[in-house]
Amino acid sequence: MKNQNQTARNIGLDVVLPQKVCDDVHCPFHGILPVRGNVFVGMVVSAKVPRTLTVSWERKEFVKKYERYTRKRTKVRVHCPPCFEIKEGDEVKVAECRPISKTKSFVVIEKVEVKK
Repeated sequence: MKNQNQTARNIGLDVVLPQKVCDDVHCPFHGILPVRGNVFVGMVVSAKVPRTLTVSWERKEFVKKYERYTRKRTKVRVHCPPCFEIKEGDEVKVAECRPISKTKSFVVIEKVEVKK
């Protein structure tokens, strides 16, 4: 187990470090989980499962036949370390990592503050 006085480690991305300290092995800041690959910003759709979120984001896809764009939605399961306090409706930044379970291959790296 890690010492509670230890600070968060640098994961190589430009994100705001979490203020709380956790002892989760799958935390990219306080555990040993490396992040790699794609980084997305999405909306939390569901937060019912412990340490797991469902995050959704929209993207546009060009349809060559009609020469127009269609809106498509991507929805993934994401691991949420306990050092983040996230609820449904929050905007989060998500990074790809190694598979944590059968359905989770992404982890939360930052809670995005929405400007009003």
